[in-house]
Amino acid sequence: MAKYQGGCLCGAVRYRTDAAPINVRVCHCRLCQKALGAAFNARVLFRIDDVTTEGPVALVNSSPDLKRGFCPDCGTTLFSRRDSAGIIGVTSGSLDDPSVFKPQMHMWTASKQPWVQLDDGLPQYEGAPPPN
Repeated sequence: MAKYQGGCLCGAVRYRTDAAPINVRVCHCRLCQKALGAAFNARVLFRIDDVTTEGPVALVNSSPDLKRGFCPDCGTTLFSRRDSAGIIGVTSGSLDDPSVFKPQMHMWTASKQPWVQLDDGLPQYEGAPPPN
């Protein structure tokens, strides 16, 4: 069994990786909120080459350098992908076992919804976090 694996609601798309994540973050930016239809995007970031995807994936550019991948059958948002950086952020809700999601920080908190209370003790950044 892969360390991280998941897929869409209807099962047409699956992904997996045994790689260690680059980082694990919760993004509160408006772009993620709109793209996911949720208050935030809890995602696990990997190198694109470390993630295997099977099944039909539709892509849409949500910004000039960022593509969102989703199942064309059921609409499940599976990832965001930045080809220029070689990275892919898998959505935590699409993981088979979302309990493996262990966030390291919150970013773009200046855009967080006012009813979201961040009391988990993790670092918070109003914008982009400092580079690793």
